[in-house]
Amino acid sequence: MEAKKRNPAGTNELEKSKSLVIAEIIEYMPNSIVSKAIIKKTTGNVTVLSSDEGEELGEKTLPYETFVQIIDGVVEIIIDEKKYRLKLGEGIVIPANVAHCINASKQFKMISTIIKCS
Repeated sequence: MEAKKRNPAGTNELEKSKSLVIAEIIEYMPNSIVSKAIIKKTTGNVTVLSSDEGEELGEKTLPYETFVQIIDGVVEIIIDEKKYRLKLGEGIVIPANVAHCINASKQFKMISTIIKCS
């Protein structure tokens, strides 16, 4: 698939000016969480992630705001001890400096956009 080619400059980003079907640029792997950078800059990044059923992104606190959008499946996100269940097409902003974790009761894929503010 042409969209999976890397930039000639050797960056970890996907090739620019190519049409993408985001849900297809990353596959599910058994018992795994997989991620690929779409854009990676010092000011923030956009990453696509897939998770198999039963996996968890443990609790963490980031100094940056993060927007996640579900592009396949269903996920439970816990932000500051409050649970949110998101499905295809839904998204949520995770505030900076707030504890959060992500639990995959089913397989899911998401786009994560992190904005580094000064």
